Amino acid sequence: MTQASATRITSVHPPAAVAGGRIAVLGPGVGGDGRRVPEARIGDRPAQVVCAGRDRVACLVPPDTGGGSQPVRLDTAPGETARLEVGAQVAAGVHQVDSPVIDADGTLFLTYSGARGESAPVSVFRLRRDGFREPFVTGITNPTSLALDPLGRLFVSSRFDGAVFRVGADGQHKQLAAELGVACGLAFDEAGTLFVGDRSGTIFKIAPSGEVSPFATLPPSVAAFHLGMAPNGDLYVTAPTLATRDAVYRIDPAGAVTTVHRGFGRPQGLAFDARGTLHVVEALAGASGLYRVGAADEAEQVVAAPGLVGVAFDRHGGAVVASDDRVYRFERLPGLAQA
Repeated sequence: MTQASATRITSVHPPAAVAGGRIAVLGPGVGGDGRRVPEARIGDRPAQVVCAGRDRVACLVPPDTGGGSQPVRLDTAPGETARLEVGAQVAAGVHQVDSPVIDADGTLFLTYSGARGESAPVSVFRLRRDGFREPFVTGITNPTSLALDPLGRLFVSSRFDGAVFRVGADGQHKQLAAELGVACGLAFDEAGTLFVGDRSGTIFKIAPSGEVSPFATLPPSVAAFHLGMAPNGDLYVTAPTLATRDAVYRIDPAGAVTTVHRGFGRPQGLAFDARGTLHVVEALAGASGLYRVGAADEAEQVVAAPGLVGVAFDRHGGAVVASDDRVYRFERLPGLAQA
């Protein structure tokens, strides 16, 4: 039997990636005979192979790869082609320290957070579906986290001011609450109650009336708290530390804290897709990307991407992932469905 007939590509893992993401091409014999490094291509670009075994070839997505479904090929498997969903870069020069948000019209909101105390010319950008980016909010120092309330109104936290601001349709902002510590993650429940993560350990609850009260206590974090609200009203939180492994926490409506998953090295942004499935960004080098957490709390990587901090989903099976300075959009992400 010839090598060409014996060798085949069975899958690519994970099924989606952005430029610089590390993927594995799997299949019997794809690594060749070990006498040379296989040649890989993603789309029409050569891809750097970082390691190869008999049935596995790991490579990096080239920086100039186009978005959408791209063919993946190896010279060790002639005639074999797999598909990889590649996120298209839609923004650069931003500064995300948490997840972006997408409104009902598909408009994407992005921050320029800057160094502590930095007064950047633009606090929040607005990126429309047609790709047009425009300044939207100015005058908020260190904008940190974003959230939309049940009415679709935008809210922004400032880790510098320890405050949360409500943003009007014209981009003007008004302070909602202050004295919230190092105010980071934001999430709303269906009743319009806002939850705010203070990275020194407190989760605050802000009632629609504006009344602020402590809701739960978690270990302090070395980076931003990240919050996500599940469809059933449970609040999910990541709080990166310097530990080898960090937890994803679940807080029920009564404020009781439980651990959902403790397998991430540096979990950051998190969000629920249209099906109500939890997704968590892992920022640990070598395993960085977006992970889907299943019903049994097992985590499966669905996007390979270096240096991610945040994720957001639209209503049509698409997703956006963000590093600290670049943002990528997937028109479709494998495994997602419309609401």
